[in-house]
Amino acid sequence: GMSLSAGSSPLHSPKITPHTSPAPRRRSHTPNPANYMVPTSASASVTNAVSQPPSTGQVIQKETVGGTTYFYTDTTPAPLTGMVFPNYHIYHPAAPHVAYMQPKANAPSFFMADELRQELINRHLITMAQIDQADIPAVPAEVDSYHSLFPLEPLPPPNRIQKTSNFGYITSCYKAVNSKDDLPYCLRRIHGFRLVNTKCMVLVDMWKKIQHSNIVTLREVFTTKAFGEHSLVFAYDFHAGGETMMSRHFNDPSADAYFTKRKWGQHDGPLPRQHAGLLPESLIWAYIVQLSSALRTIHTAGLACRVMDPTKILVTGKTRLRVNCVGIFDVLTFDNSQNNPLALMAQFQQADLISLGKVVLALACNSLSGIQRENLQKAMELVTINYSSDLKNLILYLLTDQNRLRSVNDIMPMIGARFYTQLDAAQMRNDVIEEELAKEVQNGRLFRLLAKLGTINERPEFQKDPTWSETGDRYLLKLFRDHLFHQVTEAGTPWIDLSHIISCLNKLDAGVPEKISLISRDEKSVLVVTYSDLKRCFENTFQELIAAANGQL
Repeated sequence: GMSLSAGSSPLHSPKITPHTSPAPRRRSHTPNPANYMVPTSASASVTNAVSQPPSTGQVIQKETVGGTTYFYTDTTPAPLTGMVFPNYHIYHPAAPHVAYMQPKANAPSFFMADELRQELINRHLITMAQIDQADIPAVPAEVDSYHSLFPLEPLPPPNRIQKTSNFGYITSCYKAVNSKDDLPYCLRRIHGFRLVNTKCMVLVDMWKKIQHSNIVTLREVFTTKAFGEHSLVFAYDFHAGGETMMSRHFNDPSADAYFTKRKWGQHDGPLPRQHAGLLPESLIWAYIVQLSSALRTIHTAGLACRVMDPTKILVTGKTRLRVNCVGIFDVLTFDNSQNNPLALMAQFQQADLISLGKVVLALACNSLSGIQRENLQKAMELVTINYSSDLKNLILYLLTDQNRLRSVNDIMPMIGARFYTQLDAAQMRNDVIEEELAKEVQNGRLFRLLAKLGTINERPEFQKDPTWSETGDRYLLKLFRDHLFHQVTEAGTPWIDLSHIISCLNKLDAGVPEKISLISRDEKSVLVVTYSDLKRCFENTFQELIAAANGQL
């Protein structure tokens, strides 16, 4: 097409007087071409479409490729008479089922827009966090194929001798980046452990195959001397911003004080939970559904969790749980004399159910003191007073010795319809997040447009031509930039309207046939162009820059 051009522009501000702010949702749009929804084929050299009578609603496509003719039926619906679609992107209002969504009583609360944004920013910060190697020399620069190690918990002192009560070894945890895929992972280091037999890798391979929304996936296990001693390292998926259930719910000394100081048997009826400082029952059931789902997947795979403990359960967001550190006990306690490494799994699976019962009881009491043997009777009385019989029966079933092997599937009838409550909450949460995504989905495209426009406007020199950005197609794009950002009111004050900027950028991206007037800064020239003309100038100019950057000019 013809190149639109003009002379160099004066350098003072434009005097364009907009009278009204463009409404982002109420405007007349140019109707789409008639073939907006007509199926097309770009792969054929010759394409002929023969339409059957409208009553069939189908189109017979005829394509000739390499001398061979093919016929096929295209079931894509033809455009309905009178249908008009916008020919550029516009922002739609919120869906009514989200706009009028009411939080249900005792249901887990949902992130609002600002809360969700802050949560994501915090996760990004944690993911990108690094340490000053000079301040913490004990952390090596590289461990196997991982680099940029960042401690996720306080490092144990170098002269520490006592071992942790969880695994029987001193452990430390780091965030690190794998040089093979440049993704962040969580490394759990077992200090001073020498792996003498690799038969346990059979169990590690089984764990690596498990992927579940409530389990932190194990990726690999390796030995290293990078820390100055023999160490065993477990690499897991990294979930930024996660905290343990212990720190989320059992880090308040006052909760234990309430539980231990209560005068049991002297109450005048049930106390309200909000006054007792106990957790809502809906939250406890949400945790039960997630933990039992994780156990069900683990047990079905023929493995045992063995880390169903508040210190090994991660909480991210409001109520999302993930079982962490799976597979560590299977390696640390592996018995080389056992011919079958899965021989004891049935026994460990029964222990998992007891551990689940203890976790649920501790949550119901909001105190770890409740799971101590001397406090079990008091704890069950508290559950009976404040919670439903279903929750009490579930805890009793998990903690009581049975004459037969139990399965995690046995507690499904006790969960009952509460499973649908959690499913409903998850789907409502999904609706809210999708609506937030819909608000931001066009931002990347608009940013790319502005970035390309910024590489063209006001470029000091191109191909040794200092006037390049002020002539030809580039001058049109400069005037369009003024039309976007530099408009003023009748009083000469800046006119700032984000909807105007977004609307014009979307029209430019689509190349609509709508015409606009671009006025030079000295107001002596008025150029009437269409967005289609501007898009052609824009694309040609940017391709010229790309060609020069790639050495093709």
